[in-house]
Amino acid sequence: MKIVIPVDEKTSGTGVCISFGRAPYFMFYDTETKNSEFLLNSAAESQGGAGIKAAQLLVDNRVDVLLSPRCGQNAAEVLSAANIKIFKTQGTSVMENIQDFAAGKLTVLTEIHEGFHNHGGR
Repeated sequence: MKIVIPVDEKTSGTGVCISFGRAPYFMFYDTETKNSEFLLNSAAESQGGAGIKAAQLLVDNRVDVLLSPRCGQNAAEVLSAANIKIFKTQGTSVMENIQDFAAGKLTVLTEIHEGFHNHGGR
């Protein structure tokens, strides 16, 4: 299973980024190999539609699960159409969230916000 988390830095000790669409990086974690890799979020600097573009980036990378503190409605619709499940992170530790997800401790993210259209930041 391929898990993705929006993160602030390209290190394993990084924290979960509060913003999905404008996160600087995404950390991909493979539950079978236990390997992680980082990808620059090319959508982060978009004038608009960062969430949709970021969601499409995850679809293109064949992600199964997104762990995030929040997600906008348009991005959530793209993810849902691709059968990518969204779970709400707890706290800021990336590795703790991965462990909590594996242990079934994270809940499905149901509070989808309307998005921060044209706000251009986190």
